[in-house]
Amino acid sequence: MPGVRPLRWAVAVVALAGVALPVCAAGLHAGRPARTARPALFVGAGGHQGRGDAEGSYAPLSVLAAPTVGLLSNTTAVEGVLYSTARGARYVERSNVLRLPSGGWRYLPAGRGTSAVVLRDHAAARQQIAQSRAWLAAGRVPGRTPVQRAAAERALLSMRALLRPNGAVAAGWTPGWQYSWPRDSSFVSAAFAHTGHDTEAYRILRHSAATQRRDGTWEARTKLDGSGPPDGRRWQLDANGWVPWATWQWYQAAPRDTRRARMNALYPMIRKAADRAAASLRPDGLPPASPDYWELMTTTPNIGTAAPLLAGLNASADLARETGRPGDAARWSGAARRLSAAISARFAPLGYRRTVDGRHGYDSAVAFMAPPFNAAPAGLPRALDVTYRALLLPNGGLTPGNDPAAPWGGNAWTPSTSFFALAWAGTGRTAKAERVLDWVLSKRNALGELPEKVDRQGRPSSIAPLAWTGSIVVLSLVALDGAGGSTGAVDGAALPTPPLRS
Repeated sequence: MPGVRPLRWAVAVVALAGVALPVCAAGLHAGRPARTARPALFVGAGGHQGRGDAEGSYAPLSVLAAPTVGLLSNTTAVEGVLYSTARGARYVERSNVLRLPSGGWRYLPAGRGTSAVVLRDHAAARQQIAQSRAWLAAGRVPGRTPVQRAAAERALLSMRALLRPNGAVAAGWTPGWQYSWPRDSSFVSAAFAHTGHDTEAYRILRHSAATQRRDGTWEARTKLDGSGPPDGRRWQLDANGWVPWATWQWYQAAPRDTRRARMNALYPMIRKAADRAAASLRPDGLPPASPDYWELMTTTPNIGTAAPLLAGLNASADLARETGRPGDAARWSGAARRLSAAISARFAPLGYRRTVDGRHGYDSAVAFMAPPFNAAPAGLPRALDVTYRALLLPNGGLTPGNDPAAPWGGNAWTPSTSFFALAWAGTGRTAKAERVLDWVLSKRNALGELPEKVDRQGRPSSIAPLAWTGSIVVLSLVALDGAGGSTGAVDGAALPTPPLRS
């Protein structure tokens, strides 16, 4: 939560039971021996995708809950796996059942909210394992190598665990992350859609429709029961791009015999979102200043809002065209063309830096100008390369940006790093995409979970798993599986991109 005063902050974290940002205790690094002593941990204000390392005030972990390093799930309830439980444990392959060092199994029984330890091969636990494997087999596990496929399996199971029965997606399962962000949820929906898990993808979109505000916007995050935001964090306009984009991605992959009828149920959400996005554009064609995915307000328009809105307007226009609403299609296509021209005129000459005034450095959101969000403009490949180099840290990952007003410290963020794998996969630069993915996958912890951050020493940090990172990795693998296919194809080819109509 940016700008919080130290005293207010301390009261807030005690009340929230905290947001843990471990220096290295999420540890359990694959290939590293477990440590007998836990290092000191600190917490930053605001939680998931908040300012994190950029925040100047910290509080001791003693007032907060411990971060998760894994998940147990029976698909209706979730229990976070803590460091103390995970030491020496491993998941039973393709499941959320833990094999303990003792040889027993820990799992979350059906209808229960707390886990149980049972003997190996316990019948109910075996049934849960079989159900997880059947769910994976009913869809598609992307990846060209055993490592990639194992990572995709684990990410899919983790996203399934974090998906609540009402369609809310928890960003993670540590206090401070146990909320639903429309941005993260949209990525998870798209990942489910393109791996053959249509029911889960559509359930998320229905929840997005249920939590949309009357004015067509969304809160930055909401409680998992959909009852509203947990605090006074500013709402973000980028959701008006992400949710229609995710709906369009679902529509491309959904069964053709049922998608039109189900789309009709979502269309009121699309109309309100796209009309609000179009109406938000200033006379110069750009959206107003708004908090970006950093969840920090900027004083001038930022690429982290403009690029998602362009994707959302194009997606909305195409959905309107597909469902026989030419008036809506024309209106939103016109808005998309205005926005596209403004981005080309104002952001492109700056290499798609964070803000239109060019004063706030490079931003990993440059990747939002690439497929599967937007058709890559001519100068984007160079901008991706320049930005990647500018944000690269000694540990091999990326900081979200290098705005001098918001220093992020030495921790790499796995979502920001993974953006480039997805962007390079979408623009046909598969070798670059695979190198980035190799780095991200090498930072999974010993349970195979993807962490939110990687510390200066290259160790997993903060919570694991993070739904957003998992979804970006899965989408990147889907795109790489389809590399060489025709742009915009769906079945077995590259991820589709909403078209910008002339």
